[in-house]
Amino acid sequence: MVERAITVAAWEALFRTQVMTMRELSAEFPTELMSLNEYDVLFNISRAPGRRLRLKELNRNSLITQPSISRLIDRLTARGLVVKEPDPDDGRGTIVGITDAGFTLFRRVAIQHMEAIHRHFGATLTEEELHLLGELSARARPDTARE
Repeated sequence: MVERAITVAAWEALFRTQVMTMRELSAEFPTELMSLNEYDVLFNISRAPGRRLRLKELNRNSLITQPSISRLIDRLTARGLVVKEPDPDDGRGTIVGITDAGFTLFRRVAIQHMEAIHRHFGATLTEEELHLLGELSARARPDTARE
């Protein structure tokens, strides 16, 4: 059994690193093009098969709350960056797809954001450490199966 103090110390270190890194990344993020929340939504849609995702899945995988996502999707739709359509397999559901213009803008922002992530975070660890951190983070996530 892991001692509680060790768990808390590890969490505190991880949390502080995340907050401080997000502050640096936020300061460089091209908010004149889109917000971090818009980026998160477009990121999730762009990774889905056919760049289309059920709104229910988007709610599950995004870092913002469901009511915020619905309003954000409406704003992205008005800007021509995404389209909404009924789910053909479930009349109650909605499919959100990224438009060509949305994907082009997303890629432009993603390249800048990835460069900042690498500069502020990736350059501080070795490739082996980054792989290990990714594995450990995935294991610690509440939504991953534990045996």
